[in-house]
Amino acid sequence: MSNETEQAVEQDATAEDWAAAMDEQDSSGNGGDDANGDGFQQVAAKHLNKAPNAGKGEVKLDVILDIPVTIAMEIGRTQLSIRNLLQLNQGSVVELDRLAGEPMDVLVNGTLVAHGEVVVVNEKFGIRLTDVVSPADRIKNLR
Repeated sequence: MSNETEQAVEQDATAEDWAAAMDEQDSSGNGGDDANGDGFQQVAAKHLNKAPNAGKGEVKLDVILDIPVTIAMEIGRTQLSIRNLLQLNQGSVVELDRLAGEPMDVLVNGTLVAHGEVVVVNEKFGIRLTDVVSPADRIKNLR
C-alpha cells in the first residue's frame, strides 16, 4: 500500500473511533440537547455549511469554512523569572494558576471559546467540551 493510502486508512479508522466515542457520550446522557443546562445544543458540523435562506440574499458560511485557525488547549499559566526558568530540568515541577480537576481552556486564535476535559480514545488525547463561552462573553474578553 502507498503511504498516502495508509494515511487515509488510518485517518478513517481514527474518525470512526472518535465517532464511536461521541456516540457513547450521547448514549450515556452526557452530550444531548442542553446537556449543560446552559441552552447550548450540539450541532453536527455538516449542518453548519447549509444556509437555509441563501437564496434570500443572506451570506453563506461556505466562504470561511476552509480558513485555518489555531486551536490551543490550555491547562494553566504561570510567570517565572528567566533565572528560575533556566534552573528547570527533568523532573522539575512548575506550579500553575489552576487547581487539579479544573477544566481546561479551549482557545481559538488566542480567544477563549470553551472549557473542556481531557479524554483518551485509542491512546490519543482529545478534549470533551463541557462549556461553550457565549459570543457576548467572548466580545467582553477581547477588550
